Amino acid sequence: MDNHHVIGQLIHKLRRMERQPRMFGEAGALTPSEMHTIEAIGCGEGILMSELALKLSITKGAATQIVSRLEREGFVSRHAHPVDLRAVVVQLEERGKIAFLSHEEMHKEFIQALREELGDDGYRTFEKGIAKFIEFL
Repeated sequence: MDNHHVIGQLIHKLRRMERQPRMFGEAGALTPSEMHTIEAIGCGEGILMSELALKLSITKGAATQIVSRLEREGFVSRHAHPVDLRAVVVQLEERGKIAFLSHEEMHKEFIQALREELGDDGYRTFEKGIAKFIEFL
C-alpha cells in the first residue's frame, strides 16, 4: 500500500470517527467534538467561552452549541464572569470531570501501547511525522 493511500485512509477514518460517540467510563458516550470540548475546558477553574472557541479553532456560535448540549447532559455548567458580566465562564461538572479523567487514562494507555510497539526512538520519529502531517493540514 503506498503512503498516499494510507494517509487518505487515515483522513477518511478520522472524519468518520468524528461523528461516532465513544464510551468514557461512567460518564457515558460522547462524540469526539464533545470530548475535545471537555478536554479544552479541563479540570481547572474553567475557561471563558471566547477562549474555548479560540482553543478549539471554532466560532463562538459553534462553541455555544456544543456547550449547550454538554450542559443539558450535565457535563458542564456556565456562569457569569465574576468581574466582566458580559463574559461567560464554562467549567466541568462532576460528570465532565469523570469523562476528562477517563479520556486522560485512555490517552496514556494509547501512548504506552505505541511506545511498546515502536520503542522510544520510533515513538519520537512518529511524533515528528504526525507534527509535520498536522502542519500540512
